[in-house]
Amino acid sequence: MNERFEWSPGRFTQLHGQGDGKWTLLLAHGAGTNQHHPLMDQLAHALVGAGLRVVRFDYPYTSEGRKAPDRAPVLMECHVTVFERVRELVGAPVLAGRSMGGRIGTVIAAGGAEAPAVVAYGYPLHPPGRFDRLRIDHLGSITKPMLFVRGERDTFSRPDLFDAHVRSLVGATVLDIPGEDHSLRKVGTAPLIARETVRFLNGI
Repeated sequence: MNERFEWSPGRFTQLHGQGDGKWTLLLAHGAGTNQHHPLMDQLAHALVGAGLRVVRFDYPYTSEGRKAPDRAPVLMECHVTVFERVRELVGAPVLAGRSMGGRIGTVIAAGGAEAPAVVAYGYPLHPPGRFDRLRIDHLGSITKPMLFVRGERDTFSRPDLFDAHVRSLVGATVLDIPGEDHSLRKVGTAPLIARETVRFLNGI
């Protein structure tokens, strides 16, 4: 699946699909990356190698050559429209993403998107050091199974706050990775994440 997709009149993003399998992951990128960033490539290739279909896309600011992320309503509009297009082509995908992309996926799921599951790689619970700015209000509205992958040294996820607001969620599974930070970039981490993602999906 490779398609230049018009998600809004005159605005386009490129859908890039790899692999095949029972499960399709719509994998969204983080704020400081794009769909072809080395970290996205590494994760996508590991997921495909584990037997999943992965579809990637760029948010508008990335597609249009801007550095600062769009406001949440624009990110969500693009993400939802891409989700619906992928659903038309191959069936409803899992809403998956790194950091910001994972957060937007959870917001869409909370809003009722008919995804079979939600997977957040490095959920940005709060900005580093800003423990008063928790991104939690929508999480309790998600009714689909959720997988959160968390590095133990993630500065976007203070342990006690994560335990109180994420690990405690009904329907949440957490994969803790010792020694990892928010980037989840260490050698061996991507294959581990891929295996555990497949295990989680096959168990729902």
